[in-house]
Amino acid sequence: MEKVKFVDPNTGESIAFFVVEETKVVGTHYLLATEEEDGDCDAYILKEVETKDEESVYVLVETDTELSAIGKVFEKRLNN
Repeated sequence: MEKVKFVDPNTGESIAFFVVEETKVVGTHYLLATEEEDGDCDAYILKEVETKDEESVYVLVETDTELSAIGKVFEKRLNN
């Protein structure tokens, strides 16, 4: 499973996430990611906001509307 590194802009803390699924919606790239490779754990939706030197920059999706919409996309993809 692919891993991505997320750096919290407020604390500078680096967190590694495992990419469970990815999708592109209206030109925006999203990742469904977890902190653990297997088992029950929290899942996060990350949104690509820019690319620097071939390296993507992601932020956590926090708005309820966007979380709900993209969550449904990932739910459909995982259930097929």
